[in-house]
Amino acid sequence: MASLNPYLIFNGNCSEAFDFYKSVFGGEFQMSSKFKEMPGGEELPADKAEQIMHVALPVGDKNILMGSDCGPGMEGVKSGDNFSIALTTTSAEETRRVFDGLSAGGNITMPLEKTFWAPLFGMLKDKFGVNWMISMDVNPAA
Repeated sequence: MASLNPYLIFNGNCSEAFDFYKSVFGGEFQMSSKFKEMPGGEELPADKAEQIMHVALPVGDKNILMGSDCGPGMEGVKSGDNFSIALTTTSAEETRRVFDGLSAGGNITMPLEKTFWAPLFGMLKDKFGVNWMISMDVNPAA
């Protein structure tokens, strides 16, 4: 498996939170995009369109702190349910095996499918209540 990273979810203040984390940990954002930049984003209300869809801040040599605001149509999050473990895999077979394994007895919140940012991506809450985001790396290292 390529990497395992914490993914934090916010109620509209993700940008503020990640500016704070950047001031503490240093470095530069590996990626930062807003909901208005996703397909169909131009149809969102202005306040939602300006919120963070995805941000990634490298911390140290091997870790990435990731986050977003609640997506369109999602309810707000509360403390304790505002994070996921983001697992990046290196093949379609591994992605499906891990997703199927973790979702057994749990709840799939987004089926594993192709997205505009990854060959395969899905979200689930496992049978212990832990949120997972499983993503196949678009450019796995050779």
